[in-house]
Amino acid sequence: MRCVIARFPFDLTKAGVLETMKGVKPEPVTGESVIIGRRHYPVKQVGQAVTRQDRRDFSAGEVLRAMAQLGFSCRAVPVAVEAAPPAGSPYQRASALLGSSLPA
Repeated sequence: MRCVIARFPFDLTKAGVLETMKGVKPEPVTGESVIIGRRHYPVKQVGQAVTRQDRRDFSAGEVLRAMAQLGFSCRAVPVAVEAAPPAGSPYQRASALLGSSLPA
């Protein structure tokens, strides 16, 4: 399949991507990721391996689009769950944040 990444056309196949990523140790995932085989790879690592370009030359969106078109599963950035507000009145929370003053 013909994909454009960083303004350069690439003829990518699913088998070609699998072959390129075989034996490559995945880096820790901190953002978007692509599942290749049973491993989760960061999008930029896959893009660098497949295109042989510097990671600064392409965007994660370009690689995500290409990998999705080839049939790989792509994961977005995990959404952070906001913690419940602490119990107590607003004055108690403000006092706890500011700390209590002790008499000298």
